[in-house]
Amino acid sequence: MTARLLFADERLVALDKPAGLSLATPPRDPGAAVRRLVEALPAAVRREEALDPDALHLVHRLDVGTTGVVLLARDAATHRALAAALGGRRIGKLYLALCWGHPRPRDGRYDAPLGPDRADRRKMRVDPAGRPAATRYRVLAAPPHAALVELRPETGRTHQIRVHLAQAGHPIVGDDFYGGPRHRGVRDAVLRAALAPDHTFLHAWRLELPDELGPVITAPLPADFAAALDLLRVSPPALLPGVRPRPANRP
Repeated sequence: MTARLLFADERLVALDKPAGLSLATPPRDPGAAVRRLVEALPAAVRREEALDPDALHLVHRLDVGTTGVVLLARDAATHRALAAALGGRRIGKLYLALCWGHPRPRDGRYDAPLGPDRADRRKMRVDPAGRPAATRYRVLAAPPHAALVELRPETGRTHQIRVHLAQAGHPIVGDDFYGGPRHRGVRDAVLRAALAPDHTFLHAWRLELPDELGPVITAPLPADFAAALDLLRVSPPALLPGVRPRPANRP
């Protein structure tokens, strides 16, 4: 697993998290997630950007199978400012997902409240007595079998996007936790293999920071996600204006 540096300045660092890298933070070791992220970068990048795990603060988390933009703050004041902006919904978050089926309508909002699944505490479920949760979605392409969907979570509940899509009948490709049967009628062997990834095709594609805190940061799709879209004859969305990804990490 290799992370990629997307942006760095004197206050914050943005990395492209690979699938399989856990950001879980056990109470006995609060710096574990930051160490894993930084150690996933090539040594040359760590040295050039002076990335000391003990001096960095994790601003937010992604699920272990989710790829894309993760923010780190270089100091406590920046961490507080970014956390407050997240809590105040002043940071725009755009995700891309490849989900089974074709959501209807093509543009809408999921707002089912969520709570812990009492049958399996690792999971969340729709619960009328749960906490409010809202996710806006827009279908970008609807080839046979699956759809490329842009998602803007308005709240930040655990597994929110995954549960909302699954509840709507459109679980994310590769999400064995919430997804149920794979392939859903796909007969072509090459496409079947591409639509059976070892992680969810959910990607934290874009973070839009307030002007006083930082830039707009975009992370390219991982190679297996992009390859699946190519087989489905879907073009990935163009990178919108903002900070362009840096060249591939040097070894």
